[in-house]
Order: sequence, then C-alpha cells, then structure tokens
Amino acid sequence: MISKILVITGPTASGKTRLAVELAKLRDGEVVSADSMQVYRHMDIGTAKPTPEEMEGIPHHMLDVVDPEEDFSVARYVEMAARCVDDILRRGKLPILAGGTGLYIDSLLTGRSFVPVHSNSPLRLSLQMRAQEEGSVKLWQELKAVDPAAAALLHANDEKRIIRALEVYLITGKSITQYNQESQSVPPRYQPLTLNLSFARREDMWTRIDQRVDSMIEQGLVQEVQSLLDRGVPERCTAMQAIGYKEIAAALRTGGSLGAAVQEVKLHTRQYAKRQRTWFRRNQEAKQLVWEQEPDIGSACQVSTKYMVEFGI
Repeated sequence: MISKILVITGPTASGKTRLAVELAKLRDGEVVSADSMQVYRHMDIGTAKPTPEEMEGIPHHMLDVVDPEEDFSVARYVEMAARCVDDILRRGKLPILAGGTGLYIDSLLTGRSFVPVHSNSPLRLSLQMRAQEEGSVKLWQELKAVDPAAAALLHANDEKRIIRALEVYLITGKSITQYNQESQSVPPRYQPLTLNLSFARREDMWTRIDQRVDSMIEQGLVQEVQSLLDRGVPERCTAMQAIGYKEIAAALRTGGSLGAAVQEVKLHTRQYAKRQRTWFRRNQEAKQLVWEQEPDIGSACQVSTKYMVEFGI
C-alpha cells in the first residue's frame, strides 16, 4: 500500500512554511523541505530558510545538509529526502513536503531511479575532455548511433545533455530513452495530497516578493554573501548561482551598485515565481488555495484540514 503524505507547493513568498508549520501542529507532522537552496549550510537569509522561531518546535528536515562548495543533484535530494519521509512514516507521524522546487517534489513522489554519476567521475571527465578536443558534434554522432531518439531531441552543441545521455548508456547499457521509459513505469513512491498556494492577482505576489527582498537586505544578506566569498566559496558553484547571491556577489566583486543589484534580485525572483506558478499549475489534482493580497493562514488551515480528513491523513 502506497503511503499518503501532504505536499505544500507554490511560488516563493506564498506562505508555504507558515502553513506547513500550522498543519504540522494540528496533525502531528514533521516538515521535509523541498527547496534546492535551503539544503546549503551558511545560506540562511537569501534562501528564506525558516528560523527556529518560525519552526515553532516542529522538526524540519533537508535543511543545512551540504556545504555550499558541494555538488548537489536531484538524485541526491531524492535519496536523502526519501529516507526522511520514510522515517517520519515509521514513527507514525505525517510527513509534510513543503517547498517551491518542482523538480525535487515531482522526482521524490514518482519513485523514479537515477543513474548515480558524480560530477567529477572519471567517465564524465573523460567525456568532457573529449568534447573539448573533438567537439560536441562528434559525441552527438556517437549518441545518435546508440540512441537516435535522444539525439533527435538534442542540438549537436548541447554538450551537457549529450554527455549525460552517453553516461547513462555507458553505465547501464541502456539508452537514456529506454532508461527513462522504464523509470516512468515504476509505481509512485507516495500518494500525495497537494495544496498549491497562489495569489489571485500577480501584483500582490510581486509586492510580497519585493517586501521579502527588502527584508533580506535589512537582515544582512549582503554580509551573508560576503562571508561566503570570504570562506572561498567559488562564484561559479551551484549554490552561488542562487537568486540573491549571484547578483550581490557580482556587485561586491566589481564594486557595482548594491542598489541596482537589489533591483535585479527582485526582478529575477519575480521571473522565478512566474516559472514556479506555471510548473505547479500543471498538477490538475492539486487543491488550490488562492490568496487575496495576503496569505490567510487561519482560513487555509480550516480548508486544508477538511481536505486532509477526506484524503485520509
């Protein structure tokens, strides 16, 4: 029997953490973060990582699990988060998966497997070296010979995805097309009740985002970014490409305007929120909780509890 869990999704600044905590208090739950940047240590302000006060004593998992310099993938997230969810279920509590990284959420729920390849594996380094010496077109031709369907979907200059497809073939003996088809046929890992938060008017979401960014600056985001740079965290690593960090880091490095960088952070966050809305709206089974201007957590708890009782959690 597939275990049932609660999932809370939505764009940034839509109140996911607050609702997750309130429902956890009501239903004896624990929160599992589904945020691709909150996994990093020393990155608290810019990722809007919940504080101990905001957690209100509710256990939160998948926060501060890796250092900023480390490579972190969706496959690694699924492996670690699944252990957290399964442990919560074994203890008779309700797992509440809350966050805005749609790929992480979907990958965890589906139960699909991933080919384990480290970014610095000898195989990947070898393929990358060949791409530099022989060109990505040569590798694309090799991919076309073993997986014409995958090659047809990729541009001959798309080095990253070509290398990934060849990795899968060389490790498993299966084309990435076949591997994905077999993986998609696997039964889902969990049965979710999904609550999707959103705003009735985009302008209200933009306002919330602007207020959040201003609050981050007041809390010391610039100093947080500077401390990461002082630690020697490379600007090119995945963690430092997060919105809020890359813009501030660039301004600090070049002596540019911090005010202009803050405006870039707001713009990029709005664009990201738009992509999140599009991603989560694809889920036709999700229960929609739509805010008018500000999140109404009290009302949302009442409605959510009704959905949860009907769902059997």
